[in-house]
Amino acid sequence: MITFSKQQLKIPKMSRDVYLVTAGESEYRRAFPEKRQEELAIDALTMAAELIETTPAKLKKFIHTCYYGYFADHFGDQLLGEAVIHDRLGLDPLGNVGVKTGGATGGSTLWEAVKAVASGYSDCALALGWERMDEVPTDEGNNYIASAADKDWETPMGHIYTGYYAVMAQRYWQIFGKSEKSFRETMARIAVKNRGYAIHNPFAQGPMKITVKDVLESPIVADPLRALDCCLMSVGSACCIVADKKTAYQLTNDPLLVHVGAGSHSLRVADRRNMEIPLLPNETKEQYADLGKRFPGGDRYPGFSGFLAARMACHYAYGMAGVKDPTEDLDFVELHDAFTISDIQSYEDVGIRPYGEGRTYVESGDCYIINPKTKKPGKLPANPSGGLIGCMHAVGATGLMQVAECGLHLWNKHADIHGSEARWRSFGKTKPRNWQDLTIKGAKRALAISHAGVGSHVTATIVQRPEAKLKGGK
Repeated sequence: MITFSKQQLKIPKMSRDVYLVTAGESEYRRAFPEKRQEELAIDALTMAAELIETTPAKLKKFIHTCYYGYFADHFGDQLLGEAVIHDRLGLDPLGNVGVKTGGATGGSTLWEAVKAVASGYSDCALALGWERMDEVPTDEGNNYIASAADKDWETPMGHIYTGYYAVMAQRYWQIFGKSEKSFRETMARIAVKNRGYAIHNPFAQGPMKITVKDVLESPIVADPLRALDCCLMSVGSACCIVADKKTAYQLTNDPLLVHVGAGSHSLRVADRRNMEIPLLPNETKEQYADLGKRFPGGDRYPGFSGFLAARMACHYAYGMAGVKDPTEDLDFVELHDAFTISDIQSYEDVGIRPYGEGRTYVESGDCYIINPKTKKPGKLPANPSGGLIGCMHAVGATGLMQVAECGLHLWNKHADIHGSEARWRSFGKTKPRNWQDLTIKGAKRALAISHAGVGSHVTATIVQRPEAKLKGGK
């Protein structure tokens, strides 16, 4: 059994605090025939400037280093796309670098920007991501994405990521869902919830009022996953600006503390090695002593149905931010719901529920903004943006979109941005008559998980209001 050394589990300590100053997004769609990618990046940076009541020109004067994330050169038929975007944003000759970690690219891009500021190399850094997924057919796009898998160990499993997750879903359903029909319905509820939240998000690509029956009767992609269980293929851009304390307060009177942790783990289904469970602060060894007895076949960890990378990322991020129990210390989460099954898996990896019990998070109603059972606020709402299933998965931008959405709640600007009639009109949309303010009222802290592949790379980003900084944080 593999164990972890103290050095490996050491909580990172930054040289100085890093703050999220502002963030921005473009609209997200399946296709933008009328817009170049550079224009979408400009849209994101422009929103970031407007959010702190300045202009892009003034905001750029503070930026010292730039990090750009996008998943695949193939989509835009452009190598070194970061150089093109950097030029079009008018940020030459500042130093910049491209970041690629598959689906986690957005989170990894922010991770690099945060480290640049924490180290003292830069006082202010830009993290901007995008994806151009509309210049190739869907099947070709899926093939490109699947090329990020390990060709020797992962590709034979399914050839597209839906295939990979379908195998994990079958395994999870059999062991932790005990092959119950009700478990499949629990998965479907996630799609209903996230598509429903997207109705109130003007940026979102996939808003839809659907039922559990609609999900279960949608076209099958890879059993048990159906079309409405799956995330969107999107085009769009998002960005975050981070800075040291002095610079942050020069730009805004309301910056947020930000911490990012990261982890990795290949699937390697044929030889995934047994290892101890790295416990999160709210867990004990006793919780898992009888895991195999309660769920026959589920005692081998990391196993085929968990994401060790997410667990490691949260181990570091929780330690840095002072989180002792995510269900008590966090107010909401934006998780990487690439598929309904991955949402359930992630609840366990980040410590919201113990391993094997992820379904209870959905079934309790705790993951809803308003608990459908109690009609009161949910304990820890998940994906109020609509997530990847309802809002978007423009891969290089996704992790940054999640953090931007977290920021809007913590800045108490979510309703202003999402409820703006002018914004809906600018996207060529009509604000729904039944539009709802989905602001997580009084939120002080949030978690965003940016996830790649079958958990090959994961970042955990925690943003919190400075006056609500948790004790014990690094």
